[in-house]
Amino acid sequence: MPEPAHEQTEQQGTGGGAARSGAWRAAVLGSPIAHSLSPDLHRAAYAALGLREWTYERHEVDEDDIGGFLSGLGTGWAGLSLTMPLKRAVIPLLHEISATAASVEAVNTVVFTPEGRRLGDNTDIPGMVAALRERGVERVDGAAVLGAGATASSALAALAQICDGEVTAYVRSEQRAREMHGWGERLGVRVRTADWTRAAEGLRAPLVISTTPAGATDGLAQAVPERAGTLFDVLYDPWPTALARAWHGPVVGGLDLLVHQAVLQVEQMTGRRPAPLAAMRAAGEAALRARTAG
Repeated sequence: MPEPAHEQTEQQGTGGGAARSGAWRAAVLGSPIAHSLSPDLHRAAYAALGLREWTYERHEVDEDDIGGFLSGLGTGWAGLSLTMPLKRAVIPLLHEISATAASVEAVNTVVFTPEGRRLGDNTDIPGMVAALRERGVERVDGAAVLGAGATASSALAALAQICDGEVTAYVRSEQRAREMHGWGERLGVRVRTADWTRAAEGLRAPLVISTTPAGATDGLAQAVPERAGTLFDVLYDPWPTALARAWHGPVVGGLDLLVHQAVLQVEQMTGRRPAPLAAMRAAGEAALRARTAG
């Protein structure tokens, strides 16, 4: 059975329909997936909203499996959360994607309509903006992005909304530098790149967004300036990172991002607003404490 070609919609999100009643299923997909906190956050939201018949699970799914998984879903599915490596692989399998998702060619949220259409969105980008706004960061004159992977493109998309000046991306290769310049042109962000060996210089920016894997910025902890701006470190496990622990200014963490993007997912999948941010954050914090204790 051929999969649907997707269309782009100009709307910022793909959900927003009437509130769903009865029993519905949702899940997070990816590989690896056992570490995901999404079930803790979504289940906490369902409990707070009184959605006792809703379920949310984890499924180990890679790029080769995503088509079969979607085709095998029966009725009663409200939506899916997607992690790596599925955020781009899923796009050809969707009927429609939001302008936000199209801007970075990445979907982390799929909502199923009553008619069986698969709608894709990216809640990471507005989640980043919301997490920063919660900590009082509305506008910045410039920013530094540490790293150049998939999360870095979402960071640039978020900066397109709040940054009035230049963004410097610290990268490890010429190929990554070209990619970041390309994303900057596409997203309307003034991007310059610098070699990773100069990343300590970026710590002086008003806003520093670290998108690197665990341990990659540990060596920068000793270079944190005494008067630092805001650090947004997208990691949540382990937490705090060495860089976050050494930081002298406001810190936004990966759990903040995870919660804010999950709030938007819950609202799209359930049709209920507002999602219970405080309950979801408390569930995520409890899950992280349990991991540390274990």
